[in-house]
Amino acid sequence: MRIFLSGSIRGGREMLPVYMKVCKLLRQEGHEVLSQHVADPAVEETESVMTEQEIYERDMSLLKKSECMIAEVSIPSIGVGYEVCGALQLGLPVLCLHSPEANVSAMILGNTNTKLIAKEYGNEQELQEIVTSFLSGLENKV
Repeated sequence: MRIFLSGSIRGGREMLPVYMKVCKLLRQEGHEVLSQHVADPAVEETESVMTEQEIYERDMSLLKKSECMIAEVSIPSIGVGYEVCGALQLGLPVLCLHSPEANVSAMILGNTNTKLIAKEYGNEQELQEIVTSFLSGLENKV
């Protein structure tokens, strides 16, 4: 499955270890992570030589090629929110993950779109179970 992974870049990189774990898990399970740059510790350096328009066009192009989206939403990020909205407009299933202590936007938690699932995880095992369950649910619908 082609997956768009979304996580905060400019809003803060505190969740980078989680992005890396999710990206690794997805690839180990044979999925293609189109937006691997989110889990790259050097993404800010890489993007510093890109224009704002190049970043936007890259991300939106990757989103359009995706079959679903997984977003870590613990850190408030306008970009992640924009990508979630874009994925929903494209009709993509979206899994929004967050830690228990996160102050997640009501625009995510209150969204009644049936394509959006928001789940809290408390540890790496729960994170893995949630991601695996989400993806197996999608694969069973195909």
